[in-house]
Amino acid sequence: MDKVYIIHENEEWTAPLKEALHSHNVPFEDWHMGEGMIDLQEEPPQGIFYNRMSASSHTRGHRYAPELTQAVLTWLESHGRRVLNNRTALSLELSKVMQYEALKRYGIQTPDTIAALGKEQLIKSAHSFPTPFITKHNRAGKGLGVMRFDAVDALVRHVSEPEFSESIDGITLLQQFVESPTQTITRCEFIGGKFFYAVRVDTSDGFELCPAEACEIGDGSCPTTGTETESVTRPKFEIIENFQSPLIEKYEAFLAGNGITFAGIEFIENADGKTYTYDVNTNTNYNPQAEKTAGMFGMQEVALHLKNELAMLSEPVRR
Repeated sequence: MDKVYIIHENEEWTAPLKEALHSHNVPFEDWHMGEGMIDLQEEPPQGIFYNRMSASSHTRGHRYAPELTQAVLTWLESHGRRVLNNRTALSLELSKVMQYEALKRYGIQTPDTIAALGKEQLIKSAHSFPTPFITKHNRAGKGLGVMRFDAVDALVRHVSEPEFSESIDGITLLQQFVESPTQTITRCEFIGGKFFYAVRVDTSDGFELCPAEACEIGDGSCPTTGTETESVTRPKFEIIENFQSPLIEKYEAFLAGNGITFAGIEFIENADGKTYTYDVNTNTNYNPQAEKTAGMFGMQEVALHLKNELAMLSEPVRR
């Protein structure tokens, strides 16, 4: 029997998808990339293969899960299997440099960025870069390496400290700081390559913006769980009713051109109304509190899309 194969490395993030697939009676199999092997002499099974590999896998002890996933997707695609979020999508997930250059090809503005290998090159780049600026990891997730600096001296001190951490691929990004007058960013969710909804995210507590309910942040105080207290004046995540933007058409073209079926794309708007797109997440998650309030449910839509893909795979070829 044909089924959906979930390719991933995070059981917590995948649990809501499995629940949704069960609710729609979609057969599936779990392929965890924490370890494994591929026999290249064998043909892969028939089915639909959904890649949910994350750029932050190394923070959960799965350092080489993306590399194994790349090998698995190569094997699948060489045998003509239907892969959703394919090898190109995975490459973009693992490199913000690749994301930005791909976005630019579709007329999408990204923040000015320098990619540096080594502390000396990072500091050298900062001396000619307008302040304030931020740093971030090239292969990241969960806001890894994101810090704001108002002066080069502050960066120099930071890189000399023991707690300074480099990106797992060695490349640190120096990036234009874009200030939102409302202290928010917008995340657009796409399912089946088409816009589903946009969510407004309150960034006043920090940069870690994963919308998952089970968000693993090292300090144990993830601001993205949707948990609110009486002192909160607005929700951390809020789905925007009737959201419209000229970016949507560009985003959909970008996704179609890069083999991306499911994604969340984030942008920030400055005081002049200029938008900067700074992150594409192909391992997208959804915030349950925001969805309950709006009555829109991403994982349910993902499950339905996978069910339709599976049905099309099983349809007899018409001559």
